[in-house]
Amino acid sequence: MKKVKLEIVGLSYSQTQTGAYTLVLGETKGKRRLPIVIGGFEAQAIAIELEKMTPSRPLTHDLFKSFVEGFNINVSEVIIYNLVEGIFFAKIITSDGSKEVEIDARTSDAIALAVRFNCPINTYEFILSQAGILLDDDAIVGANEPIEKDDFVEIKETDYLKKSTEELKQLLEVALDEEDYEKASHIRDELNNRKKS
Repeated sequence: MKKVKLEIVGLSYSQTQTGAYTLVLGETKGKRRLPIVIGGFEAQAIAIELEKMTPSRPLTHDLFKSFVEGFNINVSEVIIYNLVEGIFFAKIITSDGSKEVEIDARTSDAIALAVRFNCPINTYEFILSQAGILLDDDAIVGANEPIEKDDFVEIKETDYLKKSTEELKQLLEVALDEEDYEKASHIRDELNNRKKS
């Protein structure tokens, strides 16, 4: 089967499931998007690596990376290979130079490792056909019903709007020291928004 290369397009608070996040992957040569609902811990692990934040102690995915590298194993690819009753299945392709091994993993964990190893994330056409959504100018149109763009808007802490940039930087340091990565990601988002404006 032909593989379709994906990239991370966005990560936002899920409007449909409390405490969950939506990871949006997009095909690199197309407009289809693949939204995947993931847990808060995995969302933090992905966001921390994407933003190049350094936690005070290694997260589980960082520990796994150190362990794998310690034994000279390379993670070469992550493949989202199946979709059953709304659940995505993924595998991590590893190699020690002489033998290739496929490891079954939750999709969120596989992607958290993919960003750490800077390896490609791929899927198959049938998965994009089943669960992919097409990004239109006015709405994200899926196979079953339209999903409004607002469903993918990140939440922001209104209290952060009242703080100065310097205060936010100090709060970010405290949040990282306390390993409150969800709070850190909200503060980082507000700082990034200020840079853009």
